[in-house]
Amino acid sequence: MHKIRLLSLAFMILAMSAISSAQLGVSITLAPPELVAYSQPMCPQSGYLWTPGYWAYGGEGYFWVPGTWVEPPSVGLLWTPGYWGWGGDAFAWNGGYWGPTIGFYGGVNYGYGYGGSGYEGGYWKHNEFSYNTTVNNVDRNSFHNTYEKTVINERATSTVSYNGGSGGITARPSAAEETAAHERHTPATSAQTGHQEAASKNRAMLASVNHGKPAIAATSKPGEFSGKGAVAANGAASENKAAENKAAENKAAENKAADNKAAETKAVDNKAAENKAAENKAAASRSNQNKAAENKAAATRSNENKATENKATARSNEDKPTANKAAKPRVARAPAEPNREPAAHAQPAAQARPATHEQQAPHTTTAARAQPAPHAAKPAPKAEERPQK
Repeated sequence: MHKIRLLSLAFMILAMSAISSAQLGVSITLAPPELVAYSQPMCPQSGYLWTPGYWAYGGEGYFWVPGTWVEPPSVGLLWTPGYWGWGGDAFAWNGGYWGPTIGFYGGVNYGYGYGGSGYEGGYWKHNEFSYNTTVNNVDRNSFHNTYEKTVINERATSTVSYNGGSGGITARPSAAEETAAHERHTPATSAQTGHQEAASKNRAMLASVNHGKPAIAATSKPGEFSGKGAVAANGAASENKAAENKAAENKAAENKAADNKAAETKAVDNKAAENKAAENKAAASRSNQNKAAENKAAATRSNENKATENKATARSNEDKPTANKAAKPRVARAPAEPNREPAAHAQPAAQARPATHEQQAPHTTTAARAQPAPHAAKPAPKAEERPQK
C-alpha cells in the first residue's frame, strides 16, 4: 500500500507541468468544486483534438477553464488532461501534457472520451486523426475520417474533480500509465495557456460567482468566449439569460445616463457659446459706437480747425490791401497857379527847384520815405511887348 502511494506521488511530481504560475508554491487545502456539465461544441477543423474543461486556482480562488478544441503541436500527439491530487497536506495541480500515449490523469471522468483512464475519442491513422462520433461532436459531411464505437463508461455519473484526499477518487496509475509518465512530453501550447489566462481574468468564471454553473463552459476554439461556439453549463441557460437581461438593463440605464449627461453638457456648452457670442456682439457694438464717436469727434475737430483756418485766411486777405495801400508813398504836387494874364514886364517865373532833403514832403500815414517832387512845369514865355496905344 505504501509502495503504491509512493509511486502515485512520484508520478504526480513527474507529471506535473503547471499551466498557471499562480498555482505554484500555493498550499491549497480546499478541494476543487465538482466538474461542470456541458455540451461539447462542434469541432471547428479536422485535426483538432478535444481538451476537457477543469478547475484552476487563482488569487480569488477556483475558476473554471472552459473545455475547447485545440490544434496539437504536432501530428501523432495526444492530450493527457491535468488533474488535482491530494499530496498528504494539500491539493496540488498536475498539469496536462502532449505525448504519443495517454498517461494518468487521476481517474477523473472528464467525459467526451476521457472516462478516467485512456482516451476513447479517436486515434491517429496515417497522419490523420480519426474521430469517434459517439463521443465527439463533428460534422460528418465535412469530416470523412470518422467512425462509431460504443464507449462504456463505468464512472459516467461521477463529477468528482480530484484524486485522493477526503471524498476524492481512489484511482491509481496503471503500468501503461506509469510508462507514459516517463515518455517525452510536450507542454501545453501557447493557445492553451492563453485560454486559461483569459479565463482567469473573467470574473464570471469564478466558482464563488457562478456556483459551479459558468456562463461559458466550453468553446469551439481557445480564447473565444463569445459567439456561436461558446456553450454555457447545463442548467445555467436561464440563470445566464436573467444575468444577460440584467446586464442589458444596466447597460441601457448607463447609456441613458450617459446620453442625459451628454445632453446636459451640450446644453451648458451651447449656453456658454451663446453668452460668449452675446458678449462678443456687445463688445463689437461698443467698439463700433466708440469708433463712430471718435470719427465724429475727429471730423468735428477737423471741420472747426478748417473753419478757423479759413477765417484766419479771410482776415489775412482783408488786411493785405490796407497794408499795401499804407505802404505806397504819396507824391507831392505843386499848387496850381491861377489863370491870369502875365504882367507886361513880368519876369519869367523862376524854374522850380526840386525839393531838398531839408524840405520833406508832407508825412503820410505810413513811415515810407518821401519821393522827390516831380519837375515843375517850364515857365511861360515872355509876353511880347505890345505898343502903347
